[in-house]
Amino acid sequence: MANIQYYDVILKPVVTEKSMNLMAEKKYTFLVHPDSNKTMIKEAVEKMFDGVKVEKVRTMNCPGKTKRRGMTYGKTAKTKKAIVTLTEESADIELFAGL
Repeated sequence: MANIQYYDVILKPVVTEKSMNLMAEKKYTFLVHPDSNKTMIKEAVEKMFDGVKVEKVRTMNCPGKTKRRGMTYGKTAKTKKAIVTLTEESADIELFAGL
């Protein structure tokens, strides 16, 4: 496995209607590096955001979709999503505060 630093683990937040509804329960959704594991994701979130304590991390692998352009077939890139649950006494993630 490649040497992945904590700032390479989290690629970007997922901002959808479903993920915004989960924020009321202190659950935040991120796109993460495909080679990262749950402990890497937990450490990255706790280091990147001050006052945040992670309780649980749930991950899902999303395979690439087959796309067609004319007679040529190809695949989009595979992704990995993580739903991070924070503890009750944890601070909220400020990245999502204005949304």
